[in-house]
Amino acid sequence: MTGTVVLSLIVLFGFFVVLLMIRTLLIIVPPNRVVVISGRSRTTPEGDAVGYRVIRGGRAFRIPLLEKVAWMDLTTIPLDLRVENAYSKGGIPLTIHAVANVKINAHEPQLSNAIERFLDVDRKVLTNIVRDTLEGNLRGVVATLTPEEINQDRLRFAEGLIEEAEHDLGNLGIKLDTLKIQNVSDASGYLDSIGRRQTADVLKEARVAEAERDAEATESEARARQRAQVAQAISAQAVLEQQNMLRIRTAELGAVAASKENEAQVVAERARVVAEQQLEQERVILNAKRYEADVVAPARAQREARLLEAQAAAAPIIEEGRAKAEAVRLLTEAFRQAGSEGERAYVLNMLPGIVSEFAQSVRGMQIDKLTVLDSGSGNATRNAIGTLPGNIVSLIEQVENATGVNLLSALQLRSAPAAPGAAVGTAND
Repeated sequence: MTGTVVLSLIVLFGFFVVLLMIRTLLIIVPPNRVVVISGRSRTTPEGDAVGYRVIRGGRAFRIPLLEKVAWMDLTTIPLDLRVENAYSKGGIPLTIHAVANVKINAHEPQLSNAIERFLDVDRKVLTNIVRDTLEGNLRGVVATLTPEEINQDRLRFAEGLIEEAEHDLGNLGIKLDTLKIQNVSDASGYLDSIGRRQTADVLKEARVAEAERDAEATESEARARQRAQVAQAISAQAVLEQQNMLRIRTAELGAVAASKENEAQVVAERARVVAEQQLEQERVILNAKRYEADVVAPARAQREARLLEAQAAAAPIIEEGRAKAEAVRLLTEAFRQAGSEGERAYVLNMLPGIVSEFAQSVRGMQIDKLTVLDSGSGNATRNAIGTLPGNIVSLIEQVENATGVNLLSALQLRSAPAAPGAAVGTAND
Protein backbone atom coordinates (compact mmCIF):
# COMPACT_ATOMS: atom_id res chain seq x y z
CA MET A 1 0.00 0.00 0.00
CA THR A 2 2.79 2.32 0.96
CA GLY A 3 4.68 1.49 -2.21
CA THR A 4 1.64 2.23 -4.34
CA VAL A 5 1.18 5.62 -2.73
CA VAL A 6 4.79 6.48 -3.15
CA LEU A 7 4.65 5.43 -6.78
CA SER A 8 1.58 7.57 -7.34
CA LEU A 9 3.22 10.56 -5.74
CA ILE A 10 6.29 10.06 -7.90
CA VAL A 11 4.15 9.88 -11.04
CA LEU A 12 2.18 12.94 -10.01
CA PHE A 13 5.36 14.82 -9.24
CA GLY A 14 6.81 13.83 -12.56
CA PHE A 15 3.65 15.01 -14.30
CA PHE A 16 3.87 18.40 -12.63
CA VAL A 17 7.54 18.61 -13.50
CA VAL A 18 6.73 17.87 -17.13
CA LEU A 19 3.99 20.49 -17.13
CA LEU A 20 6.33 23.00 -15.59
CA MET A 21 9.00 22.26 -18.14
CA ILE A 22 6.50 22.53 -20.97
CA ARG A 23 5.23 25.82 -19.62
CA THR A 24 8.78 27.05 -19.27
CA LEU A 25 9.98 25.89 -22.65
CA LEU A 26 6.77 26.57 -24.68
CA ILE A 27 6.55 30.14 -25.91
CA ILE A 28 3.14 31.52 -26.98
CA VAL A 29 3.40 34.70 -29.05
CA PRO A 30 0.41 37.16 -29.19
CA PRO A 31 -0.28 38.97 -32.52
CA ASN A 32 0.95 42.37 -31.26
CA ARG A 33 4.38 41.08 -30.19
CA VAL A 34 7.38 39.39 -31.78
CA VAL A 35 9.60 36.85 -30.05
CA VAL A 36 13.25 36.52 -31.03
CA ILE A 37 14.85 33.20 -30.10
CA SER A 38 18.60 33.44 -30.44
CA GLY A 39 21.27 30.81 -29.91
CA ARG A 40 21.15 28.69 -33.03
CA SER A 41 22.16 29.63 -36.54
CA ARG A 42 19.80 29.54 -39.49
CA THR A 43 19.74 30.70 -43.09
CA THR A 44 17.23 33.34 -44.22
CA PRO A 45 15.34 33.07 -47.56
CA GLU A 46 17.72 35.68 -48.91
CA GLY A 47 20.65 33.32 -48.13
CA ASP A 48 22.01 35.19 -45.10
CA ALA A 49 23.16 33.21 -42.02
CA VAL A 50 21.74 34.57 -38.76
CA GLY A 51 21.87 33.33 -35.19
CA TYR A 52 18.20 33.83 -34.33
CA ARG A 53 14.72 33.01 -35.41
CA VAL A 54 11.63 35.25 -35.26
CA ILE A 55 8.10 34.20 -34.43
CA ARG A 56 5.18 36.65 -34.83
CA GLY A 57 1.88 35.31 -33.54
CA GLY A 58 1.93 31.60 -32.68
CA ARG A 59 4.00 29.28 -30.47
CA ALA A 60 7.46 27.75 -30.32
CA PHE A 61 9.74 25.69 -28.06
CA ARG A 62 13.13 26.87 -26.91
CA ILE A 63 15.99 24.67 -26.01
CA PRO A 64 17.05 25.26 -22.44
CA LEU A 65 20.55 26.59 -21.94
CA LEU A 66 21.05 26.84 -25.74
CA GLU A 67 18.49 29.45 -26.72
CA LYS A 68 17.55 32.82 -25.30
CA VAL A 69 14.17 34.51 -25.72
CA ALA A 70 13.69 38.26 -26.27
CA TRP A 71 10.48 40.21 -26.97
CA MET A 72 9.68 43.19 -29.17
CA ASP A 73 6.41 45.16 -28.98
CA LEU A 74 4.55 45.89 -32.25
CA THR A 75 2.05 48.34 -30.80
CA THR A 76 1.82 51.95 -32.02
CA ILE A 77 4.09 54.62 -30.58
CA PRO A 78 2.46 58.11 -30.59
CA LEU A 79 4.85 61.02 -31.11
CA ASP A 80 4.28 64.71 -30.48
CA LEU A 81 6.64 66.60 -32.78
CA ARG A 82 7.49 70.25 -32.26
CA VAL A 83 10.19 71.91 -34.34
CA GLU A 84 11.20 75.52 -33.64
CA ASN A 85 13.27 77.81 -35.84
CA ALA A 86 12.89 75.53 -38.83
CA TYR A 87 14.00 77.75 -41.69
CA SER A 88 11.76 77.59 -44.71
CA LYS A 89 12.60 78.44 -48.29
CA GLY A 90 13.43 82.14 -48.21
CA GLY A 91 14.99 82.07 -44.72
CA ILE A 92 11.83 82.57 -42.65
CA PRO A 93 12.04 80.67 -39.31
CA LEU A 94 8.92 78.67 -38.57
CA THR A 95 7.59 76.64 -35.71
CA ILE A 96 5.99 73.35 -36.77
CA HIS A 97 3.75 71.27 -34.54
CA ALA A 98 2.89 67.79 -35.82
CA VAL A 99 1.57 64.44 -34.57
CA ALA A 100 2.84 61.05 -35.80
CA ASN A 101 2.10 57.39 -35.11
CA VAL A 102 4.93 54.86 -35.62
CA LYS A 103 5.60 51.21 -34.82
CA ILE A 104 8.13 48.45 -35.47
CA ASN A 105 7.61 47.09 -38.96
CA ALA A 106 6.61 43.41 -38.72
CA HIS A 107 7.67 42.60 -42.31
CA GLU A 108 11.06 41.65 -43.60
CA PRO A 109 13.63 43.06 -44.12
CA GLN A 110 12.55 45.98 -41.92
CA LEU A 111 11.88 43.62 -39.00
CA SER A 112 15.46 42.34 -39.12
CA ASN A 113 16.70 45.95 -39.15
CA ALA A 114 14.62 46.69 -36.04
CA ILE A 115 15.85 43.54 -34.28
CA GLU A 116 19.44 44.46 -34.97
CA ARG A 117 18.98 48.02 -33.70
CA PHE A 118 16.30 47.95 -31.02
CA LEU A 119 16.24 44.44 -29.48
CA ASP A 120 16.25 44.82 -25.68
CA VAL A 121 16.29 48.65 -26.14
CA ASP A 122 14.03 50.60 -23.81
CA ARG A 123 10.85 51.91 -25.44
CA LYS A 124 11.61 55.49 -24.41
CA VAL A 125 14.98 55.33 -26.12
CA LEU A 126 13.26 53.99 -29.24
CA THR A 127 10.75 56.82 -29.06
CA ASN A 128 13.44 59.49 -28.76
CA ILE A 129 15.38 58.04 -31.69
CA VAL A 130 12.31 58.02 -33.91
CA ARG A 131 11.33 61.55 -32.76
CA ASP A 132 14.76 62.93 -33.55
CA THR A 133 14.66 61.28 -36.96
CA LEU A 134 11.24 62.72 -37.79
CA GLU A 135 12.20 66.20 -36.58
CA GLY A 136 15.23 66.11 -38.81
CA ASN A 137 13.09 65.05 -41.74
CA LEU A 138 10.63 67.78 -40.86
CA ARG A 139 13.34 70.44 -40.97
CA GLY A 140 14.55 69.09 -44.29
CA VAL A 141 11.08 69.28 -45.88
CA VAL A 142 10.43 72.78 -44.45
CA ALA A 143 13.62 74.01 -46.10
CA THR A 144 12.22 73.09 -49.53
CA LEU A 145 8.92 74.98 -49.19
CA THR A 146 7.92 78.59 -48.71
CA PRO A 147 5.83 79.62 -45.70
CA GLU A 148 2.88 80.22 -48.00
CA GLU A 149 3.14 76.71 -49.43
CA ILE A 150 3.52 75.17 -45.98
CA ASN A 151 0.60 77.12 -44.57
CA GLN A 152 -1.73 76.83 -47.56
CA ASP A 153 -1.02 73.29 -48.75
CA ARG A 154 -0.46 71.27 -45.60
CA LEU A 155 -1.47 68.06 -47.32
CA ARG A 156 1.38 68.44 -49.79
CA PHE A 157 3.71 69.29 -46.89
CA ALA A 158 2.67 66.14 -45.00
CA GLU A 159 3.04 63.97 -48.11
CA GLY A 160 6.55 65.29 -48.72
CA LEU A 161 7.47 64.67 -45.07
CA ILE A 162 6.13 61.09 -45.16
CA GLU A 163 7.97 60.37 -48.40
CA GLU A 164 11.30 61.56 -46.94
CA ALA A 165 10.80 59.97 -43.51
CA GLU A 166 9.79 56.52 -44.76
CA HIS A 167 13.24 55.88 -46.21
CA ASP A 168 15.07 56.78 -43.00
CA LEU A 169 12.58 55.01 -40.76
CA GLY A 170 12.64 51.95 -43.00
CA ASN A 171 16.37 51.64 -42.45
CA LEU A 172 15.63 51.63 -38.71
CA GLY A 173 12.87 49.03 -39.10
CA ILE A 174 10.19 51.57 -38.13
CA LYS A 175 6.92 52.06 -40.02
CA LEU A 176 5.26 55.49 -40.13
CA ASP A 177 1.52 54.98 -39.92
CA THR A 178 0.28 58.59 -39.85
CA LEU A 179 1.67 62.11 -39.81
CA LYS A 180 -0.48 65.19 -39.38
CA ILE A 181 0.61 68.85 -39.31
CA GLN A 182 -1.16 70.50 -36.42
CA ASN A 183 0.13 74.05 -36.54
CA VAL A 184 2.51 76.29 -38.46
CA SER A 185 3.60 79.57 -36.87
CA ASP A 186 6.48 82.06 -36.80
CA ALA A 187 7.83 84.49 -34.22
CA SER A 188 8.46 87.31 -36.72
CA GLY A 189 4.81 87.69 -37.70
CA TYR A 190 5.42 86.82 -41.34
CA LEU A 191 2.47 84.49 -41.55
CA ASP A 192 0.33 87.05 -39.76
CA SER A 193 1.33 89.63 -42.36
CA ILE A 194 0.55 87.18 -45.09
CA GLY A 195 -2.69 86.43 -43.32
CA ARG A 196 -3.57 90.12 -43.01
CA ARG A 197 -2.64 90.70 -46.63
CA GLN A 198 -4.60 87.71 -47.68
CA THR A 199 -7.39 88.81 -45.38
CA ALA A 200 -7.35 92.23 -47.00
CA ASP A 201 -7.26 90.61 -50.40
CA VAL A 202 -10.01 88.31 -49.35
CA LEU A 203 -12.04 91.22 -47.96
CA LYS A 204 -11.39 93.17 -51.13
CA GLU A 205 -12.29 90.21 -53.25
CA ALA A 206 -15.28 89.67 -51.02
CA ARG A 207 -16.41 93.28 -51.49
CA VAL A 208 -15.74 93.04 -55.22
CA ALA A 209 -17.46 89.69 -55.35
CA GLU A 210 -20.32 91.08 -53.31
CA ALA A 211 -20.58 94.07 -55.62
CA GLU A 212 -20.33 91.78 -58.63
CA ARG A 213 -22.93 89.52 -57.10
CA ASP A 214 -25.14 92.54 -56.42
CA ALA A 215 -24.62 93.68 -59.99
CA GLU A 216 -25.17 90.18 -61.26
CA ALA A 217 -28.20 89.89 -59.02
CA THR A 218 -29.53 93.20 -60.33
CA GLU A 219 -28.71 92.19 -63.87
CA SER A 220 -30.15 88.75 -63.30
CA GLU A 221 -33.23 90.33 -61.78
CA ALA A 222 -33.52 92.66 -64.76
CA ARG A 223 -32.98 89.77 -67.15
CA ALA A 224 -35.45 87.70 -65.20
CA ARG A 225 -37.92 90.57 -65.24
CA GLN A 226 -37.30 91.02 -68.96
CA ARG A 227 -37.65 87.28 -69.52
CA ALA A 228 -40.81 87.34 -67.45
CA GLN A 229 -42.17 90.21 -69.52
CA VAL A 230 -41.13 88.47 -72.73
CA ALA A 231 -42.60 85.23 -71.45
CA GLN A 232 -45.75 87.07 -70.44
CA ALA A 233 -45.94 88.72 -73.86
CA ILE A 234 -45.27 85.39 -75.54
CA SER A 235 -47.86 83.78 -73.31
CA ALA A 236 -50.36 86.53 -74.08
CA GLN A 237 -49.56 86.20 -77.78
CA ALA A 238 -49.91 82.45 -77.50
CA VAL A 239 -53.23 82.91 -75.71
CA LEU A 240 -54.39 85.31 -78.43
CA GLU A 241 -53.21 82.89 -81.10
CA GLN A 242 -54.99 80.06 -79.36
CA GLN A 243 -58.11 82.20 -79.03
CA ASN A 244 -57.85 83.15 -82.70
CA MET A 245 -57.33 79.53 -83.61
CA LEU A 246 -60.28 78.64 -81.40
CA ARG A 247 -62.45 81.26 -83.08
CA ILE A 248 -61.24 80.13 -86.50
CA ARG A 249 -61.86 76.54 -85.56
CA THR A 250 -65.24 77.45 -84.14
CA ALA A 251 -66.06 79.33 -87.34
CA GLU A 252 -64.82 76.42 -89.43
CA LEU A 253 -66.84 73.99 -87.37
CA GLY A 254 -69.82 76.35 -87.58
CA ALA A 255 -69.37 76.59 -91.33
CA VAL A 256 -69.01 72.84 -91.58
CA ALA A 257 -72.04 72.38 -89.36
CA ALA A 258 -74.00 74.92 -91.39
CA SER A 259 -72.83 73.26 -94.59
CA LYS A 260 -73.78 69.87 -93.23
CA GLU A 261 -77.08 71.28 -92.04
CA ASN A 262 -77.69 72.87 -95.44
CA GLU A 263 -76.70 69.65 -97.12
CA ALA A 264 -79.04 67.80 -94.79
CA GLN A 265 -81.78 70.30 -95.55
CA VAL A 266 -81.05 70.00 -99.28
CA VAL A 267 -81.06 66.24 -99.00
CA ALA A 268 -84.24 66.36 -96.97
CA GLU A 269 -85.80 68.82 -99.41
CA ARG A 270 -84.64 66.68 -102.32
CA ALA A 271 -86.05 63.62 -100.61
CA ARG A 272 -89.27 65.50 -99.91
CA VAL A 273 -89.45 66.69 -103.53
CA VAL A 274 -88.66 63.19 -104.78
CA ALA A 275 -91.29 61.80 -102.43
CA GLU A 276 -93.76 64.44 -103.55
CA GLN A 277 -92.87 63.72 -107.18
CA GLN A 278 -93.34 60.04 -106.58
CA LEU A 279 -96.56 60.80 -104.74
CA GLU A 280 -97.62 63.11 -107.56
CA GLN A 281 -96.72 60.44 -110.08
CA GLU A 282 -98.73 57.96 -108.09
CA ARG A 283 -101.51 60.54 -107.88
CA VAL A 284 -101.26 61.19 -111.64
CA ILE A 285 -101.28 57.46 -112.28
CA LEU A 286 -104.22 57.10 -109.91
CA ASN A 287 -106.03 60.03 -111.52
CA ALA A 288 -105.20 58.63 -114.94
CA LYS A 289 -106.57 55.28 -113.88
CA ARG A 290 -109.56 57.00 -112.31
CA TYR A 291 -110.03 59.14 -115.45
CA GLU A 292 -109.54 56.02 -117.53
CA ALA A 293 -112.18 54.27 -115.49
CA ASP A 294 -114.57 57.22 -115.13
CA VAL A 295 -114.21 59.06 -118.45
CA VAL A 296 -112.04 57.36 -121.02
CA ALA A 297 -113.46 53.88 -120.69
CA PRO A 298 -117.08 55.07 -120.83
CA ALA A 299 -116.19 57.47 -123.67
CA ARG A 300 -114.37 54.70 -125.50
CA ALA A 301 -117.32 52.44 -124.94
CA GLN A 302 -119.68 55.16 -126.12
CA ARG A 303 -117.41 55.90 -129.10
CA GLU A 304 -117.26 52.26 -129.99
CA ALA A 305 -121.01 52.02 -129.52
CA ARG A 306 -121.56 55.11 -131.65
CA LEU A 307 -119.07 53.82 -134.17
CA LEU A 308 -120.96 50.60 -134.31
CA GLU A 309 -124.23 52.54 -134.54
CA ALA A 310 -122.76 54.81 -137.24
CA GLN A 311 -121.49 51.76 -139.07
CA ALA A 312 -124.91 50.23 -138.73
CA ALA A 313 -126.56 53.47 -139.87
CA ALA A 314 -124.07 54.06 -142.65
CA ALA A 315 -124.42 50.60 -144.08
CA PRO A 316 -127.62 51.44 -146.02
CA ILE A 317 -126.18 54.77 -147.12
CA ILE A 318 -123.02 53.09 -148.27
CA GLU A 319 -125.02 50.55 -150.16
CA GLU A 320 -127.21 53.31 -151.59
CA GLY A 321 -124.11 55.30 -152.54
CA ARG A 322 -122.64 52.21 -154.12
CA ALA A 323 -125.87 51.71 -156.02
CA LYS A 324 -125.93 55.34 -157.13
CA ALA A 325 -122.28 55.15 -158.06
CA GLU A 326 -123.01 52.04 -160.08
CA ALA A 327 -125.96 53.86 -161.70
CA VAL A 328 -123.78 56.85 -162.49
CA ARG A 329 -121.17 54.52 -163.90
CA LEU A 330 -123.74 52.82 -166.05
CA LEU A 331 -125.16 56.18 -167.07
CA THR A 332 -121.71 57.46 -167.88
CA GLU A 333 -121.07 54.32 -169.91
CA ALA A 334 -124.34 54.89 -171.74
CA PHE A 335 -123.40 58.55 -172.39
CA ARG A 336 -120.06 57.42 -173.65
CA GLN A 337 -121.65 54.95 -175.99
CA ALA A 338 -124.35 57.45 -177.09
CA GLY A 339 -121.89 60.24 -177.71
CA SER A 340 -122.84 63.94 -177.68
CA GLU A 341 -126.44 63.28 -178.59
CA GLY A 342 -126.96 61.28 -175.48
CA GLU A 343 -125.50 64.07 -173.33
CA ARG A 344 -127.82 66.63 -174.85
CA ALA A 345 -130.77 64.34 -174.42
CA TYR A 346 -129.90 63.93 -170.77
CA VAL A 347 -129.64 67.69 -170.25
CA LEU A 348 -132.93 68.29 -171.93
CA ASN A 349 -134.56 65.69 -169.75
CA MET A 350 -133.09 67.41 -166.70
CA LEU A 351 -134.05 70.91 -167.80
CA PRO A 352 -137.55 70.85 -166.35
CA GLY A 353 -136.15 69.98 -162.98
CA ILE A 354 -133.59 72.78 -163.18
CA VAL A 355 -136.21 75.30 -164.13
CA SER A 356 -138.37 74.00 -161.33
CA GLU A 357 -135.52 74.56 -158.90
CA PHE A 358 -135.06 78.13 -160.13
CA ALA A 359 -138.72 78.65 -159.75
CA GLN A 360 -138.67 77.28 -156.23
CA SER A 361 -136.05 79.89 -155.29
CA VAL A 362 -138.35 82.79 -156.22
CA ARG A 363 -141.63 81.15 -155.23
CA GLY A 364 -141.91 83.09 -152.05
CA MET A 365 -141.63 86.42 -153.87
CA GLN A 366 -145.00 88.02 -154.81
CA ILE A 367 -144.82 90.99 -157.21
CA ASP A 368 -148.04 92.95 -156.92
CA LYS A 369 -147.01 96.00 -158.82
CA LEU A 370 -143.98 97.02 -160.84
CA THR A 371 -143.10 100.68 -160.76
CA VAL A 372 -140.71 102.13 -163.29
CA LEU A 373 -139.05 105.44 -162.39
CA ASP A 374 -138.15 107.68 -165.26
CA SER A 375 -135.10 109.83 -165.01
CA GLY A 376 -136.73 112.48 -167.16
CA SER A 377 -135.86 111.07 -170.52
CA GLY A 378 -139.23 109.30 -170.99
CA ASN A 379 -137.60 105.99 -171.93
CA ALA A 380 -137.88 104.19 -168.59
CA THR A 381 -140.74 101.87 -169.56
CA ARG A 382 -139.20 100.97 -172.84
CA ASN A 383 -135.90 100.30 -171.17
CA ALA A 384 -137.51 98.12 -168.50
CA ILE A 385 -139.35 96.05 -171.10
CA GLY A 386 -136.19 95.85 -173.18
CA THR A 387 -134.18 94.29 -170.34
CA LEU A 388 -136.45 91.23 -170.09
CA PRO A 389 -135.02 89.38 -173.13
CA GLY A 390 -131.53 90.16 -171.91
CA ASN A 391 -132.32 88.72 -168.48
CA ILE A 392 -133.68 85.59 -170.09
CA VAL A 393 -130.58 85.25 -172.21
CA SER A 394 -128.42 85.82 -169.09
CA LEU A 395 -130.34 83.09 -167.26
CA ILE A 396 -129.82 80.69 -170.15
CA GLU A 397 -126.10 81.49 -170.17
CA GLN A 398 -125.90 80.76 -166.45
CA VAL A 399 -127.58 77.41 -166.97
CA GLU A 400 -125.21 76.62 -169.83
CA ASN A 401 -122.26 77.54 -167.65
CA ALA A 402 -123.60 75.31 -164.84
CA THR A 403 -124.39 72.33 -167.02
CA GLY A 404 -121.91 72.78 -169.85
CA VAL A 405 -124.74 72.28 -172.44
CA ASN A 406 -125.64 74.82 -175.11
CA LEU A 407 -129.37 75.05 -174.44
CA LEU A 408 -130.19 77.20 -177.46
CA SER A 409 -128.48 74.78 -179.82
CA ALA A 410 -130.19 71.86 -178.10
CA LEU A 411 -133.57 73.56 -178.41
CA GLN A 412 -132.96 74.23 -182.07
CA LEU A 413 -132.05 70.58 -182.64
CA ARG A 414 -135.09 69.47 -180.67
CA SER A 415 -137.42 71.57 -182.88
CA ALA A 416 -136.08 69.72 -185.92
CA PRO A 417 -137.64 66.28 -186.86
CA ALA A 418 -135.70 63.69 -184.93
CA ALA A 419 -135.06 60.16 -185.95
CA PRO A 420 -137.32 57.66 -184.36
CA GLY A 421 -134.39 55.73 -182.91
CA ALA A 422 -132.87 58.79 -181.43
CA ALA A 423 -136.07 59.94 -179.82
CA VAL A 424 -136.70 56.59 -178.36
CA GLY A 425 -133.13 56.40 -177.01
CA THR A 426 -133.44 59.81 -175.45
CA ALA A 427 -136.72 59.03 -173.85
CA ASN A 428 -135.35 55.87 -172.43
CA ASP A 429 -132.37 57.71 -171.04
